[in-house]
Amino acid sequence: MVNGLVNRTIADPRRGDPSGPDASPLDRSPRQAITGPCSGGKAMVALASTVAYLGLDARAVEVQCQVAPGLPKFHVVGLPDKAVAESRQRVHAALAAMGLSLPPKIITINLSPADLPKEGSHYDLPIALALLAAMGVTDAEQLTDWVAVGELALDGRIAASPGVLLAALHASEIGKGLICPAGQGSEARWASGIPVVAAPNLISLLNHLKGVQRLPDPPPGEVDDPDHGPDLRLVKGQETARRALEIAAAGSHNLLMIGPPGAGKSLLASCLPGILPPLTSAEALEVSMVASVAGTLEGGRISRTRPFRAPHHSASMAALTGGGLRVRPGEVSLAHLGVLFLDELPEFQRAVLDSLRQPLEAGKVDVARANAHVTYPARVQLVAAMNPCRCGHLGDPALACSRAPRCAADYQARVSGPLLDRIDLHVEVDPVQAADLALPPPAEGSAEVARRVAEARERQTARGIRSNAELDGEALETHATPDEPGRKLLLQAAEAMRLSARGYTRMLRVARTIADLAGAEQVGRIHIAEALSYRRQAPRA
Repeated sequence: MVNGLVNRTIADPRRGDPSGPDASPLDRSPRQAITGPCSGGKAMVALASTVAYLGLDARAVEVQCQVAPGLPKFHVVGLPDKAVAESRQRVHAALAAMGLSLPPKIITINLSPADLPKEGSHYDLPIALALLAAMGVTDAEQLTDWVAVGELALDGRIAASPGVLLAALHASEIGKGLICPAGQGSEARWASGIPVVAAPNLISLLNHLKGVQRLPDPPPGEVDDPDHGPDLRLVKGQETARRALEIAAAGSHNLLMIGPPGAGKSLLASCLPGILPPLTSAEALEVSMVASVAGTLEGGRISRTRPFRAPHHSASMAALTGGGLRVRPGEVSLAHLGVLFLDELPEFQRAVLDSLRQPLEAGKVDVARANAHVTYPARVQLVAAMNPCRCGHLGDPALACSRAPRCAADYQARVSGPLLDRIDLHVEVDPVQAADLALPPPAEGSAEVARRVAEARERQTARGIRSNAELDGEALETHATPDEPGRKLLLQAAEAMRLSARGYTRMLRVARTIADLAGAEQVGRIHIAEALSYRRQAPRA
């Protein structure tokens, strides 16, 4: 039944007898196709192109297939991982589903360059195409114009695989087309100007390459409308925390909220994406590349909403910063150009928290392995929340535990000083009273605050930066130098609070953001004073 289906699908009736001497390899029976070009004593070699993913870089990989005389064997070489080595069984089963069997010869697949580690199941399709070309089933010359990625199912279907967007961008750079799974054609279309063949299965792909049938062009990917999340009108009271949240959004500053359970810290954090400006087209593509590598880009849909990631406090270091046996981006990279929310901050393992120091400073994550060095972007806005102590009720004589205030110092000491030094805004969130909940909603919601944030961001963009959190060097001196009263106040506070050089710089950045929200050209004393009010050095006793 399968053989008959293959012959009916692939055969061209205009050629006459499909078993005649002038028939193409696909027009012959499966056994005749195999005993064609690779039946003699000369070894046949065919090539196909694919990619290897190293961070957000797609490296060119040449799949070389040789079918040589000898005892039947199937080798895959070129530093394949377990998933790539197992492609032998998937390719074998997919060809069998088409009615084809492997030639009784030595089949060698070399993934070049051989010293580059190969990971992932997307090598299945290029291996199968190179093998079919070496068998004479498809045209080997035609494959030189395409980059192929995709996982093969046992019945010949082409299943989705991570990283199609990166492969499409790579194909665009080198002037080739892309062959990918049907479900990821829309994702590949974001790389404009390249032909995309999105095939549901191996048979239809071969017929398309042969010209017997034409696969439809995949539809372009869609852009989702921004998802604003909860509205700030849901937050009652907490005026200081709302103001700190607005400053954090306007300058992309890191924020730490400290308060008892139920004070609204998580709600405030979830409201932050709603007041942040939407991603630009370039930023949306950058975020989607990370999602494509992680395999979370569904249906080729790109969102203009900034990412919001909230990992559980039991997350490992590899889950947070990236890595693992098969290196994948972690939460800090999945939150690139968005928000990384760490609730119950002291409950995270200390080594895991300290692994965030370099990404917060450099905006990237370097994952070093013995055989690979991978870099992922990690330009995130850190928002953290924590209780003041383990019981959470420090300062309330009726609810505080018997170890107060000693328990507060022990609990807050779980977060290292260097990490706290990288957080610009420290705000204490007071408990919400029942009377506060009975009040009407605030007059200002997310829409009103978002407009002020957008205006402040426009002023920052005019300076040639994405946000004030990136101000450094000459740009910091040019745009964030305070007036004389402000400079004196900052110097006095820096000495009294023993601010580090990093803390001093971050105070200037926050003051510049406060000035932008006020529409001031120069940073003044009032802006410095408000920025210093959000700097918290010692645990509350």
